[in-house]
This record gives sequence, C-alpha cells and structure tokens, in this order.
Amino acid sequence: MNAEMKRKNVLIDCDPGIDDCLALMLALQSPELNVLGITTVCGNVPASQGAKNALKVLKRYGRLDIPVYTGEEHPLKREYISAQDTHGEDGLGDSGIPDVAETVPMQGAVDFLNQTLKDREDVSVIALGPLTNIALALEKKPEAWKRTQAFVSMGGSFKSFGNCSPVAEYNYWCDPDAAAYVYRNLPVKIHMVGLDVTRRIVLRPDLLEYISQISPQEGEFLRKITRFYFDFHWVQEEVLGCVINDPLAVAYLIDPSLCSGIDLYTDIVTEGIALGQSVCDEKGIWKKKPNSHVLTQTDPVRFMHLFLERTAGARDPQLSRVLGQLYPGERFGFSLFAEGREAE
Repeated sequence: MNAEMKRKNVLIDCDPGIDDCLALMLALQSPELNVLGITTVCGNVPASQGAKNALKVLKRYGRLDIPVYTGEEHPLKREYISAQDTHGEDGLGDSGIPDVAETVPMQGAVDFLNQTLKDREDVSVIALGPLTNIALALEKKPEAWKRTQAFVSMGGSFKSFGNCSPVAEYNYWCDPDAAAYVYRNLPVKIHMVGLDVTRRIVLRPDLLEYISQISPQEGEFLRKITRFYFDFHWVQEEVLGCVINDPLAVAYLIDPSLCSGIDLYTDIVTEGIALGQSVCDEKGIWKKKPNSHVLTQTDPVRFMHLFLERTAGARDPQLSRVLGQLYPGERFGFSLFAEGREAE
C-alpha cells in the first residue's frame, strides 16, 4: 500500500480561535491527513468569523481548494458566550490579518458533514470546538455517523480543573446540551482530548524564539497571532506561554501513541453549578458501556517534535538537541503548575 492510500481522510469542525488555527496548520502540513473540509461553529468566536479565519490559514498554505462551511451561530439552548476575551475580537489575537478576497465560506455545515459521511466510509472527524454542529448533524441523519472511522473531540476534563468554571472546559460549557447529546447518541466511541492532557502542551517563549530562528516568516506569523494569547495566560494563570489545546487533538489522530487513556462512560452536565462538566465514570458506578476513550497522559516532548517539524520545518539532529535543552530531564510540565494549583 502506498503512502497516498494510507492517508486518513478527515473533516475538521472548529471555532478558530488561535489554537484552532495552529491545529489547522498542523493538519495541513501533515502528509498523514487529507483534509476534506472545514466546518465552523460558534465558540471562541462567532462561526462566521471562524470561517474567515479558517480561510486565512488555508490561503497561507495554498489550500483554498479545501471547502469551508459556516455552521451554527448559537448553542442549542443556552445563551452564546464567546471566548473573544481570550482570543481577541477577530479570534486571531487582534492581529489585523486581512480577510481572504479570493473566495468566501459556504453555508450549510451540518448538511456538508452528513453528506460527506454518507458518501464515504473512510472519514474521521476532529471536533475542536463546541459540539453544536455535530449534535444537529447527528440528530438529522444518525445513520451517516455509523461509519465514522474515528471521532476525536478536544473538550472536557477528567481529573483536572476547568478553564471557564472550577469544573468545566470551555467547549462543553459553551454548549453543554450539544455535548451531552453527542456523548449519549454518537454510534462510535468518542476520543476525549481534555484538559488533563492539553494543559501539558504549552507554546513557550523559548519555543517561539526557536521557530523564529529557523523560520523567520513562520515565527513572525505565530508571534502576531499568539501575543494576545500569551498575555491572557499570564494575567489569568501566571503561565509564561500559552496552552495550545487543539493541536494535540490533530496530533493524536496522526499518531495515537502520543497519548494514552482509558475507556469510560462519560456524560455532560447540562444545568446547575457544574454546567458543562464532563463526568467520567471511572469506577463503573453507572454500569454503562463505555462511550469514550478519555486521554489521561501525553508526551509533550514528542508532541513538540512533531509540531515543530511540521509547522516550522525543524529537522533533526538540531531539533532533538534544542528540545533536550528546553525540556531537561524527563518532562517539562504545565502539569507541575496544574498539580500545584490542585494541591493548594
């Protein structure tokens, strides 16, 4: 079987968003993936703005042939609360990158998702934002989702604290009803890439400097879109750098050995003080068949090796030497910060 035949066909549903755009960069630069289309949903920014941002990334990599579909602008039931305080009004750190003039996003994300899955048996889905589009598509044509090769969702939290409430991760908190519907009804197992693992993936200032040294153009672009994100993380959590959640979900589909986890039954809280919390039944109290593979461990050094190789053109042996300098010992850890916060 040749390399082309081994590529994974993928649909990416997202809410770009700084880290969504980094995830798209990784997907577009990875020969293991064939991106069939991008759909956007309200989340970090309104779906219409996210679609414009997706096109900006596609243009940067000469891939305007990939269709972009605008999806839902409101959660299923609750009021929409964006994360523009985290990502900037334009979703790209108020960087002022101009909109793409050559083409415009299409409408009908839900129908595009369903039609693509109906027509093909070899498609995986990476959901990087709230699950509103997915829930509506699943409700409309549940049979289309039975042949999904893999479903990866960046969202939720198992044992780590939340990032928009003490217990909830933003994507599931933004539309908990959609997340609950998907977890209760999706006919394939959900690979939950939650805060337990994504918090270990930090784009640090020294990594950004390395990118700038080996690829000034990429370094300038990343500095432009992440400065706002860096400032937010420092003010909110006193972290030097920014947590880039979404690229780990893409990397996991490329190479599942980057993470490990356990099969559990998971449900999402839809009301009350724990709104949006992902409740993972580790002890099997509910006696229900696992509907999710919850990731619990990852290797940030291996992730960064992949990410820098693909997005910045870094190469060994230099890349391994640099990562050895930046990650002395077994692990660098945002996890250390997380453990410290949880122990307070």
